[in-house]
Amino acid sequence: MRIVNMLSVMVKDGSRLIAAKQPISKALRSRSTRAAVGAVQLENQVKNDSKVLSSDEPRPLYLDAQATTPLDPRVLDKMMPFMMSQYGNPHSRTHAYGWESEAAMETARKQVAEIIGADPREIIFTSGATESNNISVKGAARFYKSKKNHVITTQTEHKCVLDSCRVLESEGFDVTYLPVQQNGIIDLKELEKSIRPETVLVSIMAVNNEIGVKQPISEIGELCRSKKVFFHTDAAQAVGKVPMDVNQMKIDLMSISGHKLYGPKGVGALYIRRRPRVRVDPLQSGGGQERGMRSGTVPTPLVVGMGAACELAQDEMAYDAERVTALSKRLIDTIVESCPQVIRNGDPDQTYPGENL
Repeated sequence: MRIVNMLSVMVKDGSRLIAAKQPISKALRSRSTRAAVGAVQLENQVKNDSKVLSSDEPRPLYLDAQATTPLDPRVLDKMMPFMMSQYGNPHSRTHAYGWESEAAMETARKQVAEIIGADPREIIFTSGATESNNISVKGAARFYKSKKNHVITTQTEHKCVLDSCRVLESEGFDVTYLPVQQNGIIDLKELEKSIRPETVLVSIMAVNNEIGVKQPISEIGELCRSKKVFFHTDAAQAVGKVPMDVNQMKIDLMSISGHKLYGPKGVGALYIRRRPRVRVDPLQSGGGQERGMRSGTVPTPLVVGMGAACELAQDEMAYDAERVTALSKRLIDTIVESCPQVIRNGDPDQTYPGENL
């Protein structure tokens, strides 16, 4: 049976909707037509999904926790007072409202530090892992530009890291984008070969946000330390799920996200090592909050929520890992039994079970 090579395109003209039919080959040559088709398809999909979510039918299972997690009710309980009654600016040090907010902020800083084995003074609050990655990659490279101008990363990093590296290239930096092996893991020998005397930074994520493969962070940290190169890791998908210790792993810069570990959206943290000291150029100017690394009023409710989420994650990590591993194995075994031809991405022995398949 031959499929007719036609498609319907809905084009908005003022208050009218005009339906046009044309051969697919012609339509694909028109970028505006493709955009219109995509917009209509997306709108229809959103409408269908909205009907499902708003109906009395059971909601679909949520299997996208690597993109975001729901807010833990216990975290919300910790946040609520700072949204309603304890609303002082944590940087206002002349009255009680500011003092109590500052105390809560510093408690949260300690909670974040403890889950990665850091000193609270090494934790900078940000708006999320994207900002933390930008500060780490751009900030460290720019600060040491007069001495070193080479950065190493991998081709499978999050877009914010890759785009930050492209910005550095436009500023005259040399960036090496290493491929990963077939199993998704970096080749340590290739990494070592790529390090030069002018290499300032290596940025490699801890757990991949697409396929969940875990990189050999301790080995990478050891290599970078031996070569006197700073090591940054995007740990948004790792912190709270797998044990991370910045000292044992010799990590110099680490990005963390609040909403990946059942905390609130809009908040993250950046670990910056104090000894040996790592310096970064701040990306924005302002009141000099967060030791001048990230100016702007720290949102007390959000950082309190992130701190609470980190504390809960640290306490429950072992239990969660065991439970998620069992659920993941059950799901994968069922899929493989039903579809023998299925191919799993990544190294099954070096993958966090709660990530994508």
